Amino acid sequence: MVRSGYRGKKAIVTGGLGFIGSNLVIRLVELGARVTVIDSLVRCCGANEYNIQAVRSDLSLIQRDIAEAADYRKVLASADVIFNLAGEVSHVHSMLFPERDAALNSTAQLRFVQECARSAPGVRIVYAGTRQVYGRPLYLPVDENHPVRPVDINGIHKYAAVMYHLTFARGGALDSVVLNLTNVYGPRMALDLPCQGVLGNFIRRSLAGRSVEIFGDGRQLRDPLYVDDTVEAFLAAGAAGNPHSQLYNVGGPAALEMREIAEIARRAAGAPPAQFRAFPPESQRIDIGSYYADSSLIARELGWRPRTPFDQGIERTLEFYRTELGHYLDPCRPEPQCKLLDVASSTQQRYAVR
Repeated sequence: MVRSGYRGKKAIVTGGLGFIGSNLVIRLVELGARVTVIDSLVRCCGANEYNIQAVRSDLSLIQRDIAEAADYRKVLASADVIFNLAGEVSHVHSMLFPERDAALNSTAQLRFVQECARSAPGVRIVYAGTRQVYGRPLYLPVDENHPVRPVDINGIHKYAAVMYHLTFARGGALDSVVLNLTNVYGPRMALDLPCQGVLGNFIRRSLAGRSVEIFGDGRQLRDPLYVDDTVEAFLAAGAAGNPHSQLYNVGGPAALEMREIAEIARRAAGAPPAQFRAFPPESQRIDIGSYYADSSLIARELGWRPRTPFDQGIERTLEFYRTELGHYLDPCRPEPQCKLLDVASSTQQRYAVR
């Protein structure tokens, strides 16, 4: 899908050194946009400067927190469009370190949105929301009218950020669009962060030639979304003239059982068959069961549809990591430990638990 309207436009991408953000940055540069990346490289949120190496000379990088947006208000004021992907995505981290999650996903977002409204009133800002705000689905597929019932701290704070964006938009201060994303996978995932999601874990273990571990019976449904399709959703939302809606669910092309996802991934990588184990108590408490999105609203209004079947997407993902794995995973530590656990008692590590 060609997005010629981005040529020459000034685009800001917060969290642009992370997984989805960096893929969006690369695509924007390819489309001729003048890109500024804002990323604070907060520990364990997935930032990796190598992610944008291919286009580093074609963009500007501000290594600052979005909570400090007042310090770069002139940059915000010049933006034609802002893509806001900064934040913590780990559900596990949010339960272990709730105050850290509140700082990253709620307080920082409020400060950023306020400064955008002051410095760039009326600017289009596209926020990366999450399906986690819906909690355990009452029905499938999940549409935008589903009740908000988060089961973890991350879902609570992400929903607060959603409401900051939409409230400022309804008052006319911003032109906000929120994309509630399902499980996204693809090149540039942070494979060295085991608390970042099930698909990253599947990919990491498959690449190492190890069995994928599945909690429960593996019949839980998910709709994996390839990162290139995710990027197209952001581009569609950023370029839409006057979208009828402000919030869209963005899901993958098909609902698959977790055991089927694992089987496709391990066969593509030549790894051993999956192993099934009981849910650890900390994971069971925040498990949402089956989920897949109803993406018909964004299809009708913005013309976006997911185009990459999981078997094709996982092949492209594995191909990327076969040549680039050294930049994403230490081969001597194929099963890394959560890096936040070593700093849980530190008073010096920024955003660590005190």
